[in-house]
Amino acid sequence: QVQLVESGGGLVQAGGSLRLSCTASGSIISINNMGWYRQTPGKQRELVAVISSGGSTNYADSVKGRFTISRDNAKNTVYLQMNSLKPEDTAVYYCNANIWRIFTTTRDDYWGQGTQVTVSS
Repeated sequence: QVQLVESGGGLVQAGGSLRLSCTASGSIISINNMGWYRQTPGKQRELVAVISSGGSTNYADSVKGRFTISRDNAKNTVYLQMNSLKPEDTAVYYCNANIWRIFTTTRDDYWGQGTQVTVSS
């Protein structure tokens, strides 16, 4: 069984910072991409940032220069450092990982439970 557990969400004032963490556990052979998505009521879930197993990154235009994604492969953990937060960043943030699981020949997507980030003006 594979499980992704997130932490680090909370309430912060505009201009502040938060660091999200997501750790994968279970019968894992390897993890390809890991990423962060966010969703607000009435809107489609959108990609915020993604990082490959080799460390290459991509960001949504709205967060470039403010957010940094990183990973610790030894810990199966991905982080999202969020600086200069804006009220528009308020959303539920979901961790995603593409994982090659033991006894399978495919890589499947797994999702964290979501963590609320609220930025006040």
